[in-house]
Amino acid sequence: MIKTITVAMTGASGAPYTLRLLEQLLLADCHVQFICSQPGQIVMAMETNLKLPSSPQQIQQQLNEHFNCTQDQLSVYGLDQWTAPVASGSSVADAMVVCPCSMGSLASIAHGISNNLIHRAADVIMKERKKLIIVPRETPFSSLHLENMLKLSNQDVIILPPNPAFYQGVESIQDLIDFVVSRILDQLNIENKLSPRWGQKDD
Repeated sequence: MIKTITVAMTGASGAPYTLRLLEQLLLADCHVQFICSQPGQIVMAMETNLKLPSSPQQIQQQLNEHFNCTQDQLSVYGLDQWTAPVASGSSVADAMVVCPCSMGSLASIAHGISNNLIHRAADVIMKERKKLIIVPRETPFSSLHLENMLKLSNQDVIILPPNPAFYQGVESIQDLIDFVVSRILDQLNIENKLSPRWGQKDD
C-alpha cells in the first residue's frame, strides 16, 4: 500500500533537509503532499539553487521537473487552499513532517490555531491520531519554545531537532543532512541506508 506523507516547509533554516526528504520519500514510492509557506520560499532561495515561484501550480511544475516525478507522486498545495485533501480528516495522510519548523508555526500547531493550511494539516493529523513529526530549527530555545514542544510531545507528536551526529564518519555537509533525514525516515518506518548506524561501518 502506498503511503501518503504530507511535508510542510516553514520559514526556518533547513531547506536542504526538506529537499532531501522529498527526494527520499519519492524514491520510496510514497505519495507526497507538499506545502511551503512564503517565508519558506525565501529560505529555499537563500539556501539552495532552487527558487520556488509564487503559485502552487508553478511550484508543482518546477518540483515535478526537479525530481522527475508526476503530479500523482507529488502534489503541491497553497497556504490558503482550504479545499486541499490535507485540510480534512476524511482524506488524512498517513503521516506529516514539518521540516523545518519555525517557532511561530510550532506555537500555532501546539495551540490549535489554524491560520494557514500547514497549521490546519497538522491539526488534522493530530485529531486523527496519525504521526506528526516536527523538526524545530532554532537555537537557543526559549522556555516558551520548550513549553510548546512539551505540549506537543504530550500529544504524541515526535519532536526531532535536526541535530546531526559525527560518529558515522562525516566527510561532507551532505553526510550531516543525510543523518537527520535518515532519522526522519526511521520515524516514518521507511527503510533507508542514508547514514551508517551506530556500530556499523559504511560499506
